[in-house]
Amino acid sequence: MATTQVQTVSTGADKVKLALAAALVVAALAAYYLLAKQGQIAQWGGLLVGMIAAVVVFFSSEPGKELFAFGRDAWREVKKVVWPARKEAIQMTAYVFAFVVVMALFLWLTDKTLEWLFYDLILGWRK
Repeated sequence: MATTQVQTVSTGADKVKLALAAALVVAALAAYYLLAKQGQIAQWGGLLVGMIAAVVVFFSSEPGKELFAFGRDAWREVKKVVWPARKEAIQMTAYVFAFVVVMALFLWLTDKTLEWLFYDLILGWRK
């Protein structure tokens, strides 16, 4: 069995970019609360500008690029999915509901049978 080893190389520049992105998120939150007296437009503007800057810095780092590539690959796989026709989806949903009802009845009957067996026959407790 062949195993491949994945190495993640994190350069100092990437660490700085991630730290800067985190600092920008904190700064954006601080700006939101510090600009409360300036009005909601300034408050939300400061928050959005800070968050957008943090996202741009994050996606310029290697982990950000890898996350973007993962999302692109995931979207490509979603496009390959063959969705069932409406009739088939309704049939499968009906099968699931029927199975749930059958299992509920089975479990209820099992519970009542065990209750009768233990409480009435073995222990002799009458309700």
